[in-house]
Amino acid sequence: MSIGEMLAATVPMARTLNLEFLETTPEKAVVALPDQGEFHNHVGGPHAGAVFTLGESASGAIVLAAFGDQLSRAVPLAVRAEIAYKKLAMGAVTATATLGRPTVDVVAELDAGERPEFPVAIEIQRGDGAVTAAMTVVWTLRPNG
Repeated sequence: MSIGEMLAATVPMARTLNLEFLETTPEKAVVALPDQGEFHNHVGGPHAGAVFTLGESASGAIVLAAFGDQLSRAVPLAVRAEIAYKKLAMGAVTATATLGRPTVDVVAELDAGERPEFPVAIEIQRGDGAVTAAMTVVWTLRPNG
């Protein structure tokens, strides 16, 4: 099962929005939100809540790609998030997520018995390439037990 399939199966909101997981690697996750009228706002573009969910889902995809091998000993959890809406989004939008810390550093903290935190930066773009939102989600790996 791919990361996108796993997220769609386990996170109902990702499935509800019909998110498309285009790329999921430890270096980058790219997720698209198709243009769907039922998720539009008052000006005809994707609702801010749908855009936020798109970005958070892209961040979750890269976290699973980067730290999926740690799931037997830690649970990834979003700690906090910030989003800046920069331009009007119309039509389909795409989120690209990147890790803000090297994976090996995060795993080293987990190995040391700590609860590491790490940021994921997300850019959300419309079809013409304009960045419509910038987002950061800070994640942690909470050790089991």
